[in-house]
Amino acid sequence: MTKEQQIEEALIAKLKDLKYTYREDIRDREALEQNFRQKFETLNRVNLTGSEFARLRDEIVNADVFTAAKTLRERNTFQREDGTPLQYTLVNIKDWCKNEFEVINQLRINTDNSHQRYDVILLINGMPVVQIELKTLEVSPRRAIEQIVEYKNDPGNGYTNTLLCFMQLFIVSNRVNTYYFSNNHSQHFSFNADERFLPVYQLASEDNTKITHLDDFADNFLAKCTLGQMISRYMVLVTSEQKLMIMRPYQIYAVKESIKKRGVFLSSLSHANDLGDTQSLTDLSTVPNEKLFHQDRPSWSESDDLASPSDSRVYIISRFTPHDPNRFWLGR
Repeated sequence: MTKEQQIEEALIAKLKDLKYTYREDIRDREALEQNFRQKFETLNRVNLTGSEFARLRDEIVNADVFTAAKTLRERNTFQREDGTPLQYTLVNIKDWCKNEFEVINQLRINTDNSHQRYDVILLINGMPVVQIELKTLEVSPRRAIEQIVEYKNDPGNGYTNTLLCFMQLFIVSNRVNTYYFSNNHSQHFSFNADERFLPVYQLASEDNTKITHLDDFADNFLAKCTLGQMISRYMVLVTSEQKLMIMRPYQIYAVKESIKKRGVFLSSLSHANDLGDTQSLTDLSTVPNEKLFHQDRPSWSESDDLASPSDSRVYIISRFTPHDPNRFWLGR
């Protein structure tokens, strides 16, 4: 048994302690798709024919990272064979905690030009949303980051033509040091060990103490509801740049504290836009004409307009200012 295998097995054991279901039977593309089908049909209370499922799969799989991220967070429509429309979601977007969380390992996706194998992948309702690459202590996590970039640059890689297109986050660790970063288009997704370009983060506590050990990271980041919130509330889809971003730890804590003080919840951020007028979160000024996010509705739709100017406001992160790492911005 290699040290890397030991780290992988220890992580899976930790995730099982966190109430993930370990699916050791999912090792290839067919099993991944069949598991997704079962979860999809249960969530949407539908039984698809074989041809309907194949067409649904082909419709949702998209090489465009931004488009796939939107599809994951939205209510969508599929036309069935009898012509009736099926309104569906890929995950429970109203309450991400109520989704099914599973862990798989050593998945092999064989496409025309690629035969990659992935260490650990986390599934939410059958959708592969987090990939974890593990290395031994002697290997820098930076090498794992480079490896992920190389995987994504391979012709015919699974990230463009399989359910892996829904990957939202990448995590790399040698057990002692753990880093994470968001998926993105190739123009926002490059890295080398000497001069890095990806925004790569380490988790930190509220007092800014780094949380680097993989076990501690799992407890604080990968707990089921926490991971659901990270993806649904604290990832930003920047429409103007067609880019995915995840908030830094201190930004998440600032948002949580501000929301707690004002008694409102943060929206899912599915439609964050850079609309010109911006202001610092610390100003806590009213953001007019925004979607209302009710405490009992952990998601929003385009029909949820504010009833009056006095309604509670939702703060939608629209961009991270590159010149000042201590500030981030809100759009209206």
